[in-house]
Amino acid sequence: MAARSNSRKRAFQILFEADQRGAAVLDVLADWIRHSRSDDRQPPVNEYTMQLVEGYAEHVARIDELIETYAVDWDLDRMPAADRNIVRLGAYELIWEDGTPDAVAIDEAVQLAKEFSTDESPAFINGLLGRFKELKPGIRRA
Repeated sequence: MAARSNSRKRAFQILFEADQRGAAVLDVLADWIRHSRSDDRQPPVNEYTMQLVEGYAEHVARIDELIETYAVDWDLDRMPAADRNIVRLGAYELIWEDGTPDAVAIDEAVQLAKEFSTDESPAFINGLLGRFKELKPGIRRA
């Protein structure tokens, strides 16, 4: 499963870069793919990374709406950029990726937070994604 973890990490990095640049996430994905083909030092963008990024892009408005609604006392714009993008990726995978068990999606997001964010972030991300897990049947119907 290390391959999937690496795919998630790359997807997070693409979302984070797009967020920081104010660019469309699919444009950043295309840049990563192009660079990985022309530069041996650039890590490859595998199929699962593309699936995660493209899936996120398809549901971005709904994901951001969910975060705004359920992230108690946190506006999306005030949330640390790493947390915002980890939650975005985790929410997509948790809600719309049927092949990923819920616990795995949440745990992987928490692991990304441990690596890329603050000491408080893993608990915040775990709690928010846990709430999305509870609401998942209703979210998918909407």
